[in-house]
Formats: sequence, structure tokens, C-alpha cells
Amino acid sequence: MRIGIDARLVYYNRAGIGEYIVLLVQALANIETGSDKFVLLQSRKDKTNIIENHGFGRKSLWTPSHNRFEQAALGFEVSRIKLDLLHSPDFIPPFRRNCKSVITIHDLAFLLYPHFLTKESARYYGQIDQAWRRTDHIIAVSEATKQDSIKMLGVPEKKITVIHEAANPIYRPLPADEAKAHVKTHYKIDQDFILFVSTIEPRKNLPGLLQAYRRLRDDYKRTELLVLAGANGWLWEEVYETVSRLNLEDHVAFLGRVPSEDLVHLYNAARLLVHPSFYEGFGLTPLEALTCGTPAIVSNTAALPEVVGDAALLIDPHDIEGMTVAMMRVLTENELRDDLSSKGLKRARQFSWEKAAQKTLEIYHKVGGS
Repeated sequence: MRIGIDARLVYYNRAGIGEYIVLLVQALANIETGSDKFVLLQSRKDKTNIIENHGFGRKSLWTPSHNRFEQAALGFEVSRIKLDLLHSPDFIPPFRRNCKSVITIHDLAFLLYPHFLTKESARYYGQIDQAWRRTDHIIAVSEATKQDSIKMLGVPEKKITVIHEAANPIYRPLPADEAKAHVKTHYKIDQDFILFVSTIEPRKNLPGLLQAYRRLRDDYKRTELLVLAGANGWLWEEVYETVSRLNLEDHVAFLGRVPSEDLVHLYNAARLLVHPSFYEGFGLTPLEALTCGTPAIVSNTAALPEVVGDAALLIDPHDIEGMTVAMMRVLTENELRDDLSSKGLKRARQFSWEKAAQKTLEIYHKVGGS
């Protein structure tokens, strides 16, 4: 079978779905795929090779991701490649095509929180209703996302399969001294810190975290730095305004987008990770922290409890006082920290990209052979 994987988004944004594409492709290249041939559809501007493997070819496409004319242009380009199946990891496939289709739905935040979107993002993801109807099968990255798809979109249960993601293999426990030295050298951070890792956008609830952190300093006299690692997404201005309003300019460090090679050191050097997001379709950041043995505080919403199990402290993202108390507990209760670290490492081992690739290949064969 000749299988195309739409990898154009990797050029525009390596984080999030871009990371999912890269790690899935690498895992597929490391398992037995029989006589299947893969074609990676990459942006013509992307000069990198996601994978070098005899079973993986490459086609450079002109159509940019999320372009207004994507449906017409991408459908035309794909039709010339002669595929048996096209996997669209970024939700929306070309509606007119001459092959079978599989899409991945990562979350439905754009339906639950439409006020958190730019107009362009709302336009693109607003095609989801046509997308699921015109695809042959759907991969959901969590049971929570599957149930959201059934309830909100009306997707028949038999048309959707849950395949969990996993952390990048680069994430692992490191000696604390080594991690702290790396962070000091590369980011000039030479004190204990609380870590947040994700795109800076409204859904991530950073204003709530900043309010809880302000209380942590005022009510409990804690002096740990708050480190925010992530690129600015959409509607990010409120976060910086909140930092200023709460007089936290000297206590919050914005690192911007951090490469995985540095992020593994940040996880290992941090006292804890806080992930207070209102909604996640999976929750890769907490899983990365657990993989490093970093104690984590995570929202009790959507897919997050499904991912972390009992290996993290769960909080209501709207409960500022509860978030503050949770941070104080992890910072001061050594037995709790050790317990969370041990459970996190055990929990993380339940997820792997090899399993994800095997299950994804099964979907390809099921759809392509039907």
C-alpha cells in the first residue's frame, strides 16, 4: 500500500501537532511495515528530511498549511501523487481526492472555547464537520477526545479509534546537578524554580497560574522563580499584562520556545511542573514531566486525568487558592514529592511511540483494505 502522511505543518510549527507528526513517522520507520511504502508530503520550503529510510519517500508540496485556498490546491497536488491512503494529522484532509483518508483529531478546543481563537484559526478548524464526514476513519489521541467527537460532532463510535501519544524519547531522568548546571549556563537561571511549558495562549490558563503564584509569594513567602517556556500563541497579550499588573516582572522568566535538548534539562532542574490548562485533548507536557520524574500539578479537566492517572496532583483550574496550596505542598512535603516522582516514572512507561505506530499501521491497513 502507498501511504501518504501530510507533514507540511512541521515546517511552520514543530511543536504540538508538528511534534506528533515527526515522532509518529520516526516510530513507523522503526517497526516492520511489510511492503507498505510511505510518502511524506512536506512543504517545498522545508529542506530537512524527517526520516531517512528506504521505505519513506518525499514529495514537496506548494500548498501552505492552513491556506485559504488549501482545499482546492492540496487536493490537486495529492491527486497527482497516486496514493492509496492519505493520513492528515492536522484534522482537515482535502475533501476532493482519489484515495482513502485517515485524520487525527487532537482536541476540540476550537469548539469548546471559540473565543480563544483567531479568525483565521476559527475558519480553518471550522471545517471539522465536513472533515469527519468526508474521511474514512478518525484517530483520536485520547478517550476524552473520542467522547467529545461523538457528543459534539455526532461521529459514529465505530468510525473513531483511540491511539495515545507518547513523550519524545529524549525526555528522561537526569542528575539534578547536571540539569541545573545546563539551565544556569544556557538560561542564566541560578535558583529554584517552578516550571510551565506550553504555548502562551488563553486556553492554558496562565493568568490563573500567575494569580496563584502571586499568592504563593505573598501568603507563604516562597521565593522560587516562575519559568514559562513556550512561544507566544494567539491572544497572548493578557499574560504579559497580568505579569505587570501583579508586579511580577522580576519573578517571572519568559524563555520563549525551548528546543527539546534544553527542555529535558529544564524538567529535571525544576522543583515542579504546573499545567493548569482549561482543556487538553491529550496532555503531552505533563507526560514529558512525568517521564523525567518531575512532580506535576495538573488540571482535572478533559484528557489530563486520563494521561497522568494518580501520578500527579489534580486541581480545578478555576480554583486559584487550590492551585496555590498544591504548589506549596509539592514544594515543602518531601514524601509527596518522592511519591509523585516515583509514580510519574511508572505511569510514563505505559505510553510509547512504538505502540502508537503499530496501532496506527493497523488503522491504515483496515481502511486501505476496505
